[in-house]
Amino acid sequence: MMFGPEPGSASDPGLAGWLRLAAAPTFAVMALVTALSGDAGMICSAMPNTSPFSGMTLMYVLMSIFHGMPWLNLLARLRRGAARRV
Repeated sequence: MMFGPEPGSASDPGLAGWLRLAAAPTFAVMALVTALSGDAGMICSAMPNTSPFSGMTLMYVLMSIFHGMPWLNLLARLRRGAARRV
């Protein structure tokens, strides 16, 4: 008995699918680390003592949002699958 989708089927994300899913959380963690450390803000900003949510932190947050589409697609597929079972 096999658990999960069949390999090669449309619902199997494969390696490329897992890499797409890894991008958004990776950028979110990078944004959090950058905001908490404050180091990258000094490198990218000419003004000291700026907000921790500027510069690299803002870029990582935006990249995390832009790379969120695979998560939305996955949630939609899961929702469609749950609706079919009901």
